[in-house]
Amino acid sequence: MKRGHEETSSSSSPPHSKPRLSSHNGEDHGVEDDSTKSLARKVADHYSSRSNQTLEEREASPIIHMKKLNNWIKSVLIQLYTHRDDVVLDLACGKGGDLIKWDKARIGYYVGVDIADGSIEDCRTRYNGETDQIHRRKRFSFPARLICADCYEVPLDKALQDDAPFDICSCQFALHYSWSTEERARQALENVSSLLRPGGTFIGTMPDANVIVKKLREAEGLTFGNSVYWISFDEEYTKKKFKSSRPFGIQYKFHLEDAVDCPEWLVPFHIFKELAKEYGLELVFKKNSHEFVNEYIKKPEFAELMRRLGALGDGSGDGRTLSEDEWEAAYLYLVFVMRKSGQGDSLKKNTQRRSLSQIRQEDVMYLPCQP
Repeated sequence: MKRGHEETSSSSSPPHSKPRLSSHNGEDHGVEDDSTKSLARKVADHYSSRSNQTLEEREASPIIHMKKLNNWIKSVLIQLYTHRDDVVLDLACGKGGDLIKWDKARIGYYVGVDIADGSIEDCRTRYNGETDQIHRRKRFSFPARLICADCYEVPLDKALQDDAPFDICSCQFALHYSWSTEERARQALENVSSLLRPGGTFIGTMPDANVIVKKLREAEGLTFGNSVYWISFDEEYTKKKFKSSRPFGIQYKFHLEDAVDCPEWLVPFHIFKELAKEYGLELVFKKNSHEFVNEYIKKPEFAELMRRLGALGDGSGDGRTLSEDEWEAAYLYLVFVMRKSGQGDSLKKNTQRRSLSQIRQEDVMYLPCQP
């Protein structure tokens, strides 16, 4: 795939005749190697090992207002593009932090997929109402299913054939983990496209490569950041140049206080956009988080949501609000929306879907990575 290539048909699978790009180190990554799987497991273990926080611990976080801002961004995305009774596929669902957002959108069915078994277990107990944070919460109004799998390596279409098609697919702050190789990036998009209905919507958030590269080039060395985050590139990027013909495997180390401490990968968005086209996914919009916030905070219903979440303080004038360093860290991310080509009947639902309102451990499906 190259920029300016002739557009393909809207089928979910791209033609095999398409030229493939190489990873940044120039190696062929058509097949997963041990180092790639090791890094994927390292990321999974990082998120899986993070313990659930009490309300008091959460409020004491040095990035609590950034977390609330990110929740606002995801809430706005869900409210903008989700309709009542929608069938939702949540890739990299984590511990189920967005379950309440989907419930408020009155969706009809939910499938969550995550590579980390610890996160899936936390998501299961959260859905069942067995965690302290939502112990007094009413049961979720939608049936759900959970799958433990690396959705950037394992095809999901057969496992979810009785659940598809989906009206909306969400991947929040996680899609960049697929860009360690072209094979993983393509599998991620294949899973999205093959499971969305024609006309279905793909929403997501991920690091903004343009911002990260700009900050890298402005820095004196290969590390930059502030009091709440830092990013560090290896010596191989001393020249701070990245070839568009080798967009995969551009790795950096990312640390965000009380949130992230693991390797990540740049996603050049113009390449991502063209790759997505091969899978019938057309860009609706892409906005940096700052641009997204500045636009939608002007709408009364979303301004009220921001006030309730408290990302910018609660209006009491006590000075507790988003810090400048948190606002700068938020600038590292972007928001995107894509739509699968074709027309589909959003009211046509698959009658074979399961109707679990309580998920037992044995109900979770585990899909092993291919050897």
